[in-house]
Amino acid sequence: MTDFYPCLMKFSPPVAAAVKKDVINPKRKLREARKQSQVSGIGTKSQQALKLQQEENKLERKVLSKEMKEAEKQRQFVLKQEKRKKKHRGH
Repeated sequence: MTDFYPCLMKFSPPVAAAVKKDVINPKRKLREARKQSQVSGIGTKSQQALKLQQEENKLERKVLSKEMKEAEKQRQFVLKQEKRKKKHRGH
């Protein structure tokens, strides 16, 4: 009979249920904490400034090293070319 008359349906009063608190995996919690600390940066302002300066020096060193390698490679190539010409000069 309630199928035809849904307004006649009676519901029981609400029952307080224990809300289960979600347990976060400790490894996930650790990962999130580490990620959060990396975003804000650990250390004092002076430490952060030193780190920034170190990174800039690292980039400069990398560029300089690359230029030196190129120059050395070019020098070796020129030497090899001269040696080749010297061999083919004749008697």
